[in-house]
Amino acid sequence: MGRAEAPCALIVMGVSGSGKSTIAEALGQRLGWRFEDGDSFHPASNVEKMRAGHPLTDEDRWPWLNAIADEIARVCERGGHVIIACSALKHTYRDVLLRGRDDVRFVFLKGTKELIADRLAHRKGHFMPPELLTSQFNTLEPPATGEHVITVSIDESVEAIVDGIVRQLKPRGTKR
Repeated sequence: MGRAEAPCALIVMGVSGSGKSTIAEALGQRLGWRFEDGDSFHPASNVEKMRAGHPLTDEDRWPWLNAIADEIARVCERGGHVIIACSALKHTYRDVLLRGRDDVRFVFLKGTKELIADRLAHRKGHFMPPELLTSQFNTLEPPATGEHVITVSIDESVEAIVDGIVRQLKPRGTKR
């Protein structure tokens, strides 16, 4: 399954506090692609549930994941490019996001629970309370090689992480 063409969409995934929005936005600026925060696709009821400290159920997530998949389809069908920050913690969630497409790639931001807990403890103005981190790690099914994933460690600077992603995006044999 060769990937000669660049993907039309990148989904920057990982647990809350891994830096999805920060990395996705910086990557979008680097590539000149539009950035969307997957959180903006959540229905208000999901945001309120998380703000109250309750983890989402799969039933809560399906409309959210389908809304993101719809946006990816719209952008790709028009020949555009988009980077979306989305937790995409389970294989089944990623399947919903892909809808069988082979022109979408995942970027998995991998970090230890301790590092991410420290980041969450210092983050202000986000609706995900740090207490839900354990539930996020319990839910996380790290992507397998067959999921067309780029895995990067979050234990580097934003610029170094973006550099690593861009390097891995380039088709083999291309210069630049």
